[in-house]
Amino acid sequence: MTATKRDDGPTRPRVFLMLQGLATPFFARLGEALTEAGQIVWKVNFNGGDRHFWPHINGIDYRGTFEDWPAYARLLMRERGVTDLVLFADCRPLHRAAIKEAQALGIAVHVFEEGYLRPGWITLERDGTNGFSSLPRDPMVFLREGLAMEPLPLPAELGASFLRRASDDVRYNIANALNRWRFRHWRTHRGLNVWHEYAGWLARAGRRPVQGWLSKRRIEALLNGKAPFYVFPLQLESDFQIRIHSPYDGMAQAIDEVVRSFARHAPKEAQLALKGHPLDNGLVNWGRIAGRIARAHGVAGRVHWIPEAPFGPLLTGSRGVVTINSTAGLQAIWAGKPTVALGRAIYALPGMTFQDGLDRFWAEGQTPDFGLVEAFRRVVAARCLIRGSFFSDEGIELGVKDAVERFLAEPPPVGVPGSAETREALIPPEARRKPEPETSAKAGSAKPDGAKPEASRPEAVVLRPAPLKRPGVGVLPPAAIPPVLPSVAATRRAAPEAP
Repeated sequence: MTATKRDDGPTRPRVFLMLQGLATPFFARLGEALTEAGQIVWKVNFNGGDRHFWPHINGIDYRGTFEDWPAYARLLMRERGVTDLVLFADCRPLHRAAIKEAQALGIAVHVFEEGYLRPGWITLERDGTNGFSSLPRDPMVFLREGLAMEPLPLPAELGASFLRRASDDVRYNIANALNRWRFRHWRTHRGLNVWHEYAGWLARAGRRPVQGWLSKRRIEALLNGKAPFYVFPLQLESDFQIRIHSPYDGMAQAIDEVVRSFARHAPKEAQLALKGHPLDNGLVNWGRIAGRIARAHGVAGRVHWIPEAPFGPLLTGSRGVVTINSTAGLQAIWAGKPTVALGRAIYALPGMTFQDGLDRFWAEGQTPDFGLVEAFRRVVAARCLIRGSFFSDEGIELGVKDAVERFLAEPPPVGVPGSAETREALIPPEARRKPEPETSAKAGSAKPDGAKPEASRPEAVVLRPAPLKRPGVGVLPPAAIPPVLPSVAATRRAAPEAP
Protein backbone atom coordinates (compact mmCIF):
# COMPACT_ATOMS: atom_id res chain seq x y z
CA MET A 1 0.00 0.00 0.00
CA THR A 2 1.56 3.29 -1.04
CA ALA A 3 -1.16 5.93 -0.95
CA THR A 4 -4.56 6.75 0.40
CA LYS A 5 -7.63 6.08 -1.71
CA ARG A 6 -10.58 8.30 -0.92
CA ASP A 7 -14.11 7.55 -2.02
CA ASP A 8 -14.69 11.19 -2.96
CA GLY A 9 -11.69 11.83 -5.14
CA PRO A 10 -8.39 10.68 -6.60
CA THR A 11 -5.65 8.85 -4.80
CA ARG A 12 -3.55 11.11 -2.58
CA PRO A 13 -0.48 10.40 -0.51
CA ARG A 14 -0.70 11.04 3.20
CA VAL A 15 1.38 13.81 4.74
CA PHE A 16 3.33 12.86 7.88
CA LEU A 17 4.72 15.54 10.18
CA MET A 18 7.33 14.20 12.59
CA LEU A 19 8.36 15.97 15.79
CA GLN A 20 10.99 14.81 18.30
CA GLY A 21 12.11 11.22 18.57
CA LEU A 22 14.67 9.55 20.78
CA ALA A 23 18.35 10.26 20.20
CA THR A 24 18.64 7.48 17.61
CA PRO A 25 18.38 7.21 13.79
CA PHE A 26 14.93 5.63 14.15
CA PHE A 27 12.88 8.63 12.95
CA ALA A 28 15.24 9.30 10.01
CA ARG A 29 14.88 5.69 8.83
CA LEU A 30 11.11 5.88 9.37
CA GLY A 31 10.92 9.01 7.21
CA GLU A 32 12.87 7.30 4.46
CA ALA A 33 10.61 4.25 4.55
CA LEU A 34 7.42 6.33 4.45
CA THR A 35 8.71 8.32 1.49
CA GLU A 36 9.69 5.15 -0.35
CA ALA A 37 6.11 3.96 0.29
CA GLY A 38 4.79 7.00 -1.60
CA GLN A 39 3.98 9.24 1.35
CA ILE A 40 5.09 12.83 2.06
CA VAL A 41 7.20 13.49 5.14
CA TRP A 42 8.19 16.65 7.02
CA LYS A 43 10.22 16.87 10.23
CA VAL A 44 10.42 19.70 12.78
CA ASN A 45 13.78 20.18 14.48
CA PHE A 46 13.79 22.01 17.80
CA ASN A 47 17.54 21.87 18.50
CA GLY A 48 20.87 20.84 17.06
CA GLY A 49 20.50 17.25 18.23
CA ASP A 50 17.27 16.92 16.26
CA ARG A 51 19.07 18.27 13.16
CA HIS A 52 21.95 15.82 13.67
CA PHE A 53 19.63 12.81 13.62
CA TRP A 54 17.57 14.15 10.67
CA PRO A 55 20.08 14.57 7.81
CA HIS A 56 17.43 15.35 5.18
CA ILE A 57 16.46 18.47 3.30
CA ASN A 58 12.81 18.35 4.34
CA GLY A 59 13.54 19.34 7.94
CA ILE A 60 11.95 22.49 9.35
CA ASP A 61 13.91 24.32 12.06
CA TYR A 62 11.61 25.82 14.67
CA ARG A 63 13.60 28.63 16.30
CA GLY A 64 10.77 30.45 18.05
CA THR A 65 9.55 30.48 21.64
CA PHE A 66 7.40 27.93 23.38
CA GLU A 67 4.62 30.52 23.61
CA ASP A 68 4.58 30.93 19.81
CA TRP A 69 4.77 27.19 19.10
CA PRO A 70 1.03 26.27 19.23
CA ALA A 71 0.09 28.91 16.63
CA TYR A 72 3.06 27.97 14.47
CA ALA A 73 2.22 24.26 14.72
CA ARG A 74 -1.39 24.92 13.71
CA LEU A 75 -0.28 27.00 10.73
CA LEU A 76 2.34 24.43 9.73
CA MET A 77 -0.14 21.55 9.80
CA ARG A 78 -2.75 23.50 7.83
CA GLU A 79 -0.39 24.80 5.17
CA ARG A 80 1.38 21.49 4.64
CA GLY A 81 -1.91 19.59 4.50
CA VAL A 82 -0.74 17.26 7.29
CA THR A 83 -2.79 14.11 7.80
CA ASP A 84 -0.64 12.34 10.44
CA LEU A 85 1.44 13.64 13.36
CA VAL A 86 4.26 11.37 14.60
CA LEU A 87 6.25 11.85 17.82
CA PHE A 88 8.00 10.12 20.70
CA ALA A 89 6.61 10.73 24.22
CA ASP A 90 3.31 12.57 24.50
CA CYS A 91 4.05 14.49 27.72
CA ARG A 92 6.80 16.78 26.48
CA PRO A 93 5.35 20.32 26.58
CA LEU A 94 6.00 20.98 22.88
CA HIS A 95 4.35 17.68 22.01
CA ARG A 96 1.32 18.27 24.24
CA ALA A 97 0.70 21.59 22.50
CA ALA A 98 1.08 20.03 19.02
CA ILE A 99 -1.22 17.13 19.89
CA LYS A 100 -3.92 19.56 21.00
CA GLU A 101 -3.69 21.49 17.73
CA ALA A 102 -3.59 18.30 15.64
CA GLN A 103 -6.66 16.84 17.30
CA ALA A 104 -8.55 20.10 16.76
CA LEU A 105 -7.75 19.80 13.03
CA GLY A 106 -8.78 16.13 12.83
CA ILE A 107 -5.20 14.93 12.26
CA ALA A 108 -4.24 11.41 13.32
CA VAL A 109 -1.69 11.37 16.16
CA HIS A 110 0.80 8.49 16.45
CA VAL A 111 2.83 8.27 19.67
CA PHE A 112 5.95 6.14 20.10
CA GLU A 113 7.28 5.08 23.50
CA GLU A 114 9.59 2.41 24.83
CA GLY A 115 7.80 -0.93 24.91
CA TYR A 116 5.17 -1.78 27.50
CA LEU A 117 6.55 -5.31 27.15
CA ARG A 118 10.31 -5.73 27.00
CA PRO A 119 12.59 -6.65 25.37
CA GLY A 120 11.88 -6.76 21.64
CA TRP A 121 8.87 -4.40 21.54
CA ILE A 122 8.21 -0.70 20.82
CA THR A 123 5.03 1.05 21.90
CA LEU A 124 3.06 2.76 19.10
CA GLU A 125 -0.40 4.07 20.01
CA ARG A 126 -2.92 6.48 18.58
CA ASP A 127 -3.41 9.74 20.53
CA GLY A 128 -1.47 8.82 23.68
CA THR A 129 0.41 6.29 25.79
CA ASN A 130 0.58 5.26 29.45
CA GLY A 131 -1.93 7.38 31.39
CA PHE A 132 -3.23 8.85 28.12
CA SER A 133 -3.66 5.43 26.47
CA SER A 134 -6.96 4.54 24.85
CA LEU A 135 -6.74 0.97 26.14
CA PRO A 136 -9.92 -0.18 27.89
CA ARG A 137 -10.12 -0.24 31.67
CA ASP A 138 -12.54 -3.18 31.80
CA PRO A 139 -10.87 -6.59 32.35
CA MET A 140 -13.71 -8.34 30.50
CA VAL A 141 -12.78 -6.54 27.27
CA PHE A 142 -9.27 -7.97 27.48
CA LEU A 143 -10.61 -11.45 28.22
CA ARG A 144 -13.04 -11.41 25.28
CA GLU A 145 -10.47 -10.16 22.79
CA GLY A 146 -7.28 -11.69 24.12
CA LEU A 147 -8.30 -15.28 24.63
CA ALA A 148 -9.30 -15.46 20.95
CA MET A 149 -5.81 -14.38 19.84
CA GLU A 150 -2.70 -16.42 19.27
CA PRO A 151 -0.10 -16.52 22.09
CA LEU A 152 2.72 -14.01 21.83
CA PRO A 153 6.00 -15.16 20.29
CA LEU A 154 9.13 -15.27 22.42
CA PRO A 155 10.87 -11.86 22.60
CA ALA A 156 13.38 -11.29 19.84
CA GLU A 157 17.06 -10.76 20.62
CA LEU A 158 17.75 -7.50 18.79
CA GLY A 159 21.18 -6.63 20.12
CA ALA A 160 20.20 -3.40 21.88
CA SER A 161 22.92 -2.18 24.23
CA PHE A 162 23.43 0.51 26.82
CA LEU A 163 26.66 1.54 25.06
CA ARG A 164 24.73 2.26 21.84
CA ARG A 165 22.11 4.23 23.77
CA ALA A 166 24.74 6.25 25.65
CA SER A 167 26.85 7.03 22.56
CA ASP A 168 23.79 8.21 20.60
CA ASP A 169 22.80 10.42 23.53
CA VAL A 170 26.26 11.99 23.71
CA ARG A 171 26.24 12.68 19.96
CA TYR A 172 22.82 14.28 20.27
CA ASN A 173 23.86 16.60 23.07
CA ILE A 174 27.17 17.61 21.48
CA ALA A 175 25.28 18.59 18.33
CA ASN A 176 22.81 20.44 20.51
CA ALA A 177 25.57 22.41 22.23
CA LEU A 178 27.32 23.28 18.95
CA ASN A 179 24.07 24.59 17.46
CA ARG A 180 22.88 26.49 20.51
CA TRP A 181 23.27 29.78 18.64
CA ARG A 182 20.72 28.61 16.07
CA PHE A 183 18.08 27.50 18.60
CA ARG A 184 18.33 30.22 21.25
CA HIS A 185 14.84 29.57 22.68
CA TRP A 186 15.21 25.80 23.10
CA ARG A 187 14.67 24.49 26.64
CA THR A 188 15.00 20.83 27.58
CA HIS A 189 12.09 18.99 29.17
CA ARG A 190 14.42 16.90 31.34
CA GLY A 191 14.79 19.35 34.21
CA LEU A 192 18.59 18.96 34.59
CA ASN A 193 21.59 20.20 32.65
CA VAL A 194 22.74 17.25 30.57
CA TRP A 195 26.42 17.83 31.39
CA HIS A 196 25.58 17.58 35.09
CA GLU A 197 23.87 14.29 34.30
CA TYR A 198 26.96 13.02 32.50
CA ALA A 199 29.08 13.97 35.52
CA GLY A 200 26.69 11.96 37.69
CA TRP A 201 26.98 8.97 35.37
CA LEU A 202 30.78 9.07 35.56
CA ALA A 203 30.67 9.23 39.35
CA ARG A 204 28.20 6.35 39.43
CA ALA A 205 30.47 4.28 37.18
CA GLY A 206 33.29 4.82 39.65
CA ARG A 207 31.14 3.61 42.54
CA ARG A 208 29.66 0.66 40.67
CA PRO A 209 32.16 -2.07 41.70
CA VAL A 210 31.65 -1.42 45.41
CA GLN A 211 27.90 -0.75 45.10
CA GLY A 212 27.48 -3.89 43.00
CA TRP A 213 29.26 -6.00 45.61
CA LEU A 214 27.13 -4.54 48.43
CA SER A 215 23.93 -5.09 46.42
CA LYS A 216 24.84 -8.71 45.79
CA ARG A 217 25.45 -9.31 49.51
CA ARG A 218 22.13 -7.72 50.48
CA ILE A 219 20.20 -9.73 47.88
CA GLU A 220 21.79 -12.96 49.09
CA ALA A 221 20.81 -12.12 52.66
CA LEU A 222 17.20 -11.49 51.60
CA LEU A 223 16.98 -14.66 49.52
CA ASN A 224 18.58 -16.85 52.18
CA GLY A 225 16.64 -15.36 55.07
CA LYS A 226 13.38 -16.73 56.44
CA ALA A 227 11.54 -13.41 56.49
CA PRO A 228 9.31 -12.48 53.54
CA PHE A 229 10.37 -9.39 51.60
CA TYR A 230 8.74 -6.93 49.20
CA VAL A 231 10.38 -4.97 46.39
CA PHE A 232 9.84 -1.32 45.49
CA PRO A 233 11.68 -0.55 42.19
CA LEU A 234 12.35 3.18 41.99
CA GLN A 235 11.60 5.21 38.85
CA LEU A 236 13.42 8.17 37.37
CA GLU A 237 12.75 11.48 39.08
CA SER A 238 12.48 13.23 35.70
CA ASP A 239 10.13 10.63 34.17
CA PHE A 240 6.76 11.96 33.05
CA GLN A 241 5.30 8.80 34.56
CA ILE A 242 6.07 10.46 37.90
CA ARG A 243 5.54 14.10 36.92
CA ILE A 244 2.24 13.64 35.05
CA HIS A 245 0.81 10.18 35.76
CA SER A 246 1.33 9.88 39.51
CA PRO A 247 0.12 11.68 42.65
CA TYR A 248 3.70 12.44 43.75
CA ASP A 249 5.88 15.50 43.38
CA GLY A 250 8.95 13.27 43.24
CA MET A 251 10.43 9.96 44.30
CA ALA A 252 11.25 11.11 47.84
CA GLN A 253 7.56 11.65 48.52
CA ALA A 254 6.74 8.21 47.09
CA ILE A 255 9.45 6.53 49.19
CA ASP A 256 8.11 8.20 52.33
CA GLU A 257 4.56 6.97 51.66
CA VAL A 258 5.66 3.40 50.92
CA VAL A 259 7.99 3.14 53.92
CA ARG A 260 5.43 4.71 56.27
CA SER A 261 2.74 2.24 55.13
CA PHE A 262 5.21 -0.65 55.38
CA ALA A 263 6.15 0.33 58.95
CA ARG A 264 2.52 0.52 60.07
CA HIS A 265 0.84 -2.31 58.20
CA ALA A 266 3.33 -4.92 56.96
CA PRO A 267 4.00 -8.07 59.01
CA LYS A 268 6.60 -7.28 61.69
CA GLU A 269 9.11 -9.75 60.28
CA ALA A 270 8.74 -8.53 56.67
CA GLN A 271 11.58 -6.74 54.86
CA LEU A 272 11.45 -4.08 52.12
CA ALA A 273 14.02 -3.78 49.30
CA LEU A 274 14.27 -0.48 47.43
CA LYS A 275 15.89 -1.11 44.05
CA GLY A 276 17.65 1.68 42.14
CA HIS A 277 16.72 2.43 38.54
CA PRO A 278 19.31 1.22 35.99
CA LEU A 279 19.22 4.59 34.16
CA ASP A 280 19.44 6.79 37.25
CA ASN A 281 22.16 9.43 36.82
CA GLY A 282 23.46 9.09 40.37
CA LEU A 283 23.13 12.79 41.23
CA VAL A 284 20.67 12.06 44.05
CA ASN A 285 21.76 9.72 46.83
CA TRP A 286 18.55 7.69 47.07
CA GLY A 287 20.14 5.26 49.52
CA ARG A 288 20.77 8.07 51.99
CA ILE A 289 17.25 9.43 51.52
CA ALA A 290 15.72 5.97 51.99
CA GLY A 291 17.80 5.39 55.12
CA ARG A 292 16.73 8.69 56.64
CA ILE A 293 13.06 7.97 55.92
CA ALA A 294 13.35 4.42 57.31
CA ARG A 295 14.89 5.72 60.55
CA ALA A 296 12.13 8.32 60.89
CA HIS A 297 9.51 5.54 60.72
CA GLY A 298 11.41 3.13 63.00
CA VAL A 299 12.20 0.46 60.39
CA ALA A 300 15.87 1.19 59.59
CA GLY A 301 16.83 -2.47 60.04
CA ARG A 302 14.08 -3.73 57.73
CA VAL A 303 14.55 -1.41 54.70
CA HIS A 304 17.40 -2.31 52.33
CA TRP A 305 18.85 -0.19 49.51
CA ILE A 306 19.85 -2.16 46.37
CA PRO A 307 21.52 0.33 43.98
CA GLU A 308 23.22 -1.94 41.43
CA ALA A 309 21.47 -5.21 40.63
CA PRO A 310 19.16 -6.76 38.02
CA PHE A 311 15.48 -6.96 38.90
CA GLY A 312 15.10 -10.66 38.18
CA PRO A 313 16.65 -12.25 41.30
CA LEU A 314 14.83 -9.86 43.64
CA LEU A 315 11.54 -10.45 41.84
CA THR A 316 11.85 -14.22 41.93
CA GLY A 317 12.28 -14.39 45.70
CA SER A 318 9.89 -11.61 46.71
CA ARG A 319 6.48 -11.82 48.40
CA GLY A 320 5.16 -8.95 46.26
CA VAL A 321 5.98 -5.74 44.38
CA VAL A 322 5.04 -2.11 45.01
CA THR A 323 5.33 0.20 42.00
CA ILE A 324 4.08 3.60 40.94
CA ASN A 325 3.50 2.75 37.27
CA SER A 326 6.78 1.23 36.07
CA THR A 327 6.98 -1.46 33.40
CA ALA A 328 8.56 -3.47 36.22
CA GLY A 329 4.99 -3.81 37.47
CA LEU A 330 4.03 -5.67 34.30
CA GLN A 331 7.07 -7.89 34.73
CA ALA A 332 6.00 -8.64 38.31
CA ILE A 333 2.43 -9.45 37.25
CA TRP A 334 3.67 -11.78 34.50
CA ALA A 335 5.82 -13.51 37.12
CA GLY A 336 2.70 -14.11 39.23
CA LYS A 337 3.65 -11.75 42.06
CA PRO A 338 1.05 -9.76 44.03
CA THR A 339 1.46 -6.18 42.80
CA VAL A 340 0.04 -2.79 43.74
CA ALA A 341 0.29 0.29 41.47
CA LEU A 342 0.23 3.70 43.15
CA GLY A 343 -0.10 5.80 39.98
CA ARG A 344 -2.01 5.63 36.69
CA ALA A 345 -0.92 2.51 34.82
CA ILE A 346 -2.45 0.62 31.90
CA TYR A 347 -2.16 -2.63 33.85
CA ALA A 348 -3.78 -1.40 37.09
CA LEU A 349 -6.88 -3.55 36.54
CA PRO A 350 -8.96 -5.69 38.89
CA GLY A 351 -7.60 -9.21 38.72
CA MET A 352 -4.11 -8.00 37.82
CA THR A 353 -3.13 -5.54 40.56
CA PHE A 354 -4.36 -5.10 44.13
CA GLN A 355 -7.23 -2.60 44.18
CA ASP A 356 -7.77 -1.94 47.91
CA GLY A 357 -4.88 0.38 48.67
CA LEU A 358 -1.29 0.18 49.82
CA ASP A 359 -2.01 -0.25 53.55
CA ARG A 360 -3.98 -3.45 53.00
CA PHE A 361 -1.67 -4.78 50.29
CA TRP A 362 1.04 -5.98 52.68
CA ALA A 363 -1.23 -8.58 54.26
CA GLU A 364 -3.91 -9.11 51.61
CA GLY A 365 -2.12 -8.91 48.24
CA GLN A 366 -3.29 -11.63 45.85
CA THR A 367 -1.71 -13.50 42.98
CA PRO A 368 -2.78 -12.09 39.58
CA ASP A 369 -5.27 -13.97 37.41
CA PHE A 370 -2.98 -15.65 34.89
CA GLY A 371 -5.70 -15.97 32.22
CA LEU A 372 -6.41 -12.23 32.41
CA VAL A 373 -2.71 -11.39 32.37
CA GLU A 374 -2.14 -13.49 29.24
CA ALA A 375 -5.18 -11.96 27.52
CA PHE A 376 -3.98 -8.48 28.49
CA ARG A 377 -0.54 -9.08 26.98
CA ARG A 378 -2.03 -10.29 23.71
CA VAL A 379 -4.36 -7.31 23.38
CA VAL A 380 -1.63 -4.83 24.27
CA ALA A 381 0.69 -6.36 21.68
CA ALA A 382 -2.00 -6.28 18.99
CA ARG A 383 -3.19 -2.75 19.70
CA CYS A 384 -0.18 -0.90 21.04
CA LEU A 385 3.10 -2.63 20.18
CA ILE A 386 5.31 -3.27 17.20
CA ARG A 387 8.39 -5.45 17.11
CA GLY A 388 11.73 -3.70 17.28
CA SER A 389 14.15 -1.63 19.31
CA PHE A 390 15.39 1.96 19.20
CA PHE A 391 18.95 1.00 20.07
CA SER A 392 20.25 -1.43 17.45
CA ASP A 393 20.31 -1.41 13.66
CA GLU A 394 18.41 -4.68 13.49
CA GLY A 395 15.79 -3.43 15.93
CA ILE A 396 15.39 -0.12 14.07
CA GLU A 397 14.95 -1.89 10.73
CA LEU A 398 12.29 -4.18 12.18
CA GLY A 399 10.50 -1.37 14.03
CA VAL A 400 10.41 0.89 10.98
CA LYS A 401 8.96 -1.90 8.83
CA ASP A 402 6.19 -2.66 11.32
CA ALA A 403 5.45 1.02 11.95
CA VAL A 404 4.98 1.79 8.24
CA GLU A 405 2.72 -1.22 7.83
CA ARG A 406 0.59 -0.13 10.78
CA PHE A 407 0.39 3.51 9.63
CA LEU A 408 -0.75 2.61 6.14
CA ALA A 409 -3.13 -0.14 7.26
CA GLU A 410 -5.11 2.35 9.34
CA PRO A 411 -7.77 4.45 7.61
CA PRO A 412 -6.66 8.04 7.07
CA PRO A 413 -8.33 10.86 8.99
CA VAL A 414 -11.46 12.24 7.37
CA GLY A 415 -10.64 15.45 5.52
CA VAL A 416 -7.21 16.95 4.96
CA PRO A 417 -6.64 20.29 6.69
CA GLY A 418 -5.02 23.15 4.84
CA SER A 419 -5.65 25.53 2.00
CA ALA A 420 -7.23 24.56 -1.29
CA GLU A 421 -3.85 25.08 -2.97
CA THR A 422 -2.20 22.62 -0.59
CA ARG A 423 -4.84 19.97 -1.18
CA GLU A 424 -4.58 20.47 -4.93
CA ALA A 425 -0.82 20.11 -4.76
CA LEU A 426 -1.22 16.72 -3.09
CA ILE A 427 -3.03 15.28 -6.13
CA PRO A 428 -0.64 13.48 -8.47
CA PRO A 429 -0.46 15.21 -11.89
CA GLU A 430 -1.86 12.24 -13.78
CA ALA A 431 -4.98 12.29 -11.58
CA ARG A 432 -5.75 15.97 -12.06
CA ARG A 433 -8.64 17.13 -14.19
CA LYS A 434 -7.46 17.83 -17.75
CA PRO A 435 -8.25 21.31 -19.14
CA GLU A 436 -11.17 21.41 -21.54
CA PRO A 437 -10.20 21.73 -25.21
CA GLU A 438 -10.51 25.22 -26.65
CA THR A 439 -13.86 25.67 -28.45
CA SER A 440 -14.12 27.10 -31.94
CA ALA A 441 -15.86 30.15 -30.55
CA LYS A 442 -12.98 30.80 -28.20
CA ALA A 443 -10.46 30.03 -30.89
CA GLY A 444 -12.08 32.45 -33.26
CA SER A 445 -12.64 35.25 -30.81
CA ALA A 446 -10.75 38.35 -31.81
CA LYS A 447 -8.62 40.44 -29.48
CA PRO A 448 -8.13 44.16 -29.90
CA ASP A 449 -5.00 45.18 -31.76
CA GLY A 450 -2.08 45.71 -29.43
CA ALA A 451 -3.68 43.83 -26.54
CA LYS A 452 -1.22 41.79 -24.50
CA PRO A 453 -1.84 38.04 -24.44
CA GLU A 454 -3.42 36.81 -21.21
CA ALA A 455 -0.83 35.43 -18.83
CA SER A 456 -1.13 31.71 -18.29
CA ARG A 457 -1.66 30.58 -14.71
CA PRO A 458 1.44 28.90 -13.28
CA GLU A 459 1.03 25.29 -12.30
CA ALA A 460 0.83 24.48 -8.59
CA VAL A 461 3.95 23.01 -7.03
CA VAL A 462 3.45 19.26 -6.76
CA LEU A 463 4.57 17.64 -3.52
CA ARG A 464 5.83 14.51 -5.19
CA PRO A 465 6.94 11.72 -2.83
CA ALA A 466 10.66 11.29 -3.46
CA PRO A 467 13.22 8.97 -1.88
CA LEU A 468 14.85 10.26 1.29
CA LYS A 469 18.46 9.20 1.58
CA ARG A 470 21.27 9.92 3.94
CA PRO A 471 23.95 12.43 2.80
CA GLY A 472 25.96 11.26 -0.18
CA VAL A 473 23.08 9.20 -1.60
CA GLY A 474 20.52 11.88 -2.45
CA VAL A 475 17.74 13.88 -0.82
CA LEU A 476 14.40 15.37 -1.72
CA PRO A 477 14.71 17.65 -4.75
CA PRO A 478 14.13 21.37 -4.06
CA ALA A 479 11.09 21.34 -6.36
CA ALA A 480 9.31 19.12 -3.87
CA ILE A 481 9.41 21.76 -1.14
CA PRO A 482 6.44 24.15 -0.92
CA PRO A 483 6.92 27.83 -0.07
CA VAL A 484 8.37 28.64 3.34
CA LEU A 485 5.81 29.37 6.01
CA PRO A 486 5.52 32.96 7.18
CA SER A 487 6.60 33.57 10.74
CA VAL A 488 4.02 33.51 13.48
CA ALA A 489 4.72 37.16 14.21
CA ALA A 490 4.05 38.13 10.58
CA THR A 491 0.88 36.05 10.59
CA ARG A 492 -0.34 37.80 13.70
CA ARG A 493 0.27 41.21 12.12
CA ALA A 494 -1.66 40.21 9.02
CA ALA A 495 -4.67 38.73 10.80
CA PRO A 496 -5.98 38.48 14.36
CA GLU A 497 -5.67 34.69 14.27
CA ALA A 498 -3.56 32.27 12.28
CA PRO A 499 -5.60 30.45 9.63
